[in-house]
Amino acid sequence: MKIRDKILSGVLLVLIGILLGMILMFFRQGSFSFDLAEVRVTEVNRSDMPFWSEEDLSKIDDRFVFRSAAKAVTPTVVYVETTVSTRNQRLEEDEDGDNEFWRRFLPPRARTVGSGVVISEDGYILTNNHVIEDAVRDGITITLENKRTYEARVVGRDPSTDLAVLKIDATGLQSAIIGNSDRTEVGEWVLAVGNPFRLRSTVTAGIVSALSRDVQIINDALRIESFIQTDAAINRGNSGGALVNTSGELIGINTAIATQSGNYQGYGFAVPSNLALKVARDLIEFGEVKRGMMQVSIQSVDYEIARNAGLDQVAGVMIMNVTEGGAAAKAGVKPSDIVLKVNGEPVFESNQLQEKVAMFRPADSVTLTIWRDKQEIERTIILDKLQRPEPAPELFDEQQIEPGPDDWDEIPENGRERGIEQQRFEELGFTIRALATPEDPNQFNLYLFRVERNSEAWNRGLREGFEIEEINGQPFTDMTSAKKEITDSLKKNRSLSLKIITEEGAIGYFKLN
Repeated sequence: MKIRDKILSGVLLVLIGILLGMILMFFRQGSFSFDLAEVRVTEVNRSDMPFWSEEDLSKIDDRFVFRSAAKAVTPTVVYVETTVSTRNQRLEEDEDGDNEFWRRFLPPRARTVGSGVVISEDGYILTNNHVIEDAVRDGITITLENKRTYEARVVGRDPSTDLAVLKIDATGLQSAIIGNSDRTEVGEWVLAVGNPFRLRSTVTAGIVSALSRDVQIINDALRIESFIQTDAAINRGNSGGALVNTSGELIGINTAIATQSGNYQGYGFAVPSNLALKVARDLIEFGEVKRGMMQVSIQSVDYEIARNAGLDQVAGVMIMNVTEGGAAAKAGVKPSDIVLKVNGEPVFESNQLQEKVAMFRPADSVTLTIWRDKQEIERTIILDKLQRPEPAPELFDEQQIEPGPDDWDEIPENGRERGIEQQRFEELGFTIRALATPEDPNQFNLYLFRVERNSEAWNRGLREGFEIEEINGQPFTDMTSAKKEITDSLKKNRSLSLKIITEEGAIGYFKLN
């Protein structure tokens, strides 16, 4: 390289070093500036109004109105806390005598929780009977959504529908809008609002899964079960809460769940709002339910009954027995009549007919559309007053230990030779005893020997001493064939029909599911 080139290269390096040094100095002193005139700040558009209005969204899907429905209903659902005495409950096996001694003087108490729905601005609250049942005096506390707390008193209870009405001393409350449960349809979106597991004001969503469900959970001889079934999550603590449609209207009172685990498994049941409102009005006005009765025994129509009656479809409810001198008998209703409609509204199940008649009070009239001799006729019935059966006398003193089924069912040795046979049916809750007839020792009359309390048979009205005339439409004169018929029905999951003769000589028909 030539000397000139070396000099130029050295000069260039010096100039580059000076330039870098100046740039570094400007940055340290903060005197170096950029022209920011062309730089723009990005603008963010904000709005308190949604792009889609709730009205627009509701046209797309009912689920988009859940928010407004929940907002309207939540303030009307209350938290019910009940203090109950456990004095009459059995002691645990591992409890010792000292605990029993103290319990005599200081009976233990437990707290149970549930839900309720405000139905009037002056403090009337609708809930389930089992939520407040066995409450001690001044033991019911109501907490509103705004955290205000009141002591409640019981206005009235109706075990047959598992409903009760409470009252708190408050005014200006927000009350629920009562909807027409008869217009509820399967597949309709609904919300369940309540206090599951003490989690207050909980809202869950689902659809109406079925209507007029009879799940046999109310332990009352005159029970009415025509539940709305939903898959909205319902758990312990939801009882007495609200089931509402997407308009925020109350269409049911959440009552029970079908479960094997004790918690939600997709099957919840609610008392229809029309029935609940009628019961509430009666309890508020009279302190008891005023329910009209037709004085008949009934059974849902199945395919075989419909075919024999000449019906084009399986519909209606068959009259199995008519009480002499009762409301139905006076109106000309006869056994084997099939009720197709009540006041023009069709019925398809026996519990549905019960529900519709229960909407009326004694002395009210209802018009039945009846299928008789392959033609439709109408009969107007003036309803009788509900007569509750007298409670069965206690068989054992309180100090005695009630014997178990094994003690009840003991049969003398060589029973058949002595004209006695016996068979217990655990699933059905009763025992059948066969007694040989005086005319022929090989022919037997069948009787109900024991009927377990609160079993389906008991709740249907079957009692000890009733003679069994027919099983599933066939007469039986020996225990072996009767047992086979009943066992076959149980194995095939078929309902069991019994024709019986009471001790007074009256004939009745009973259907066990």
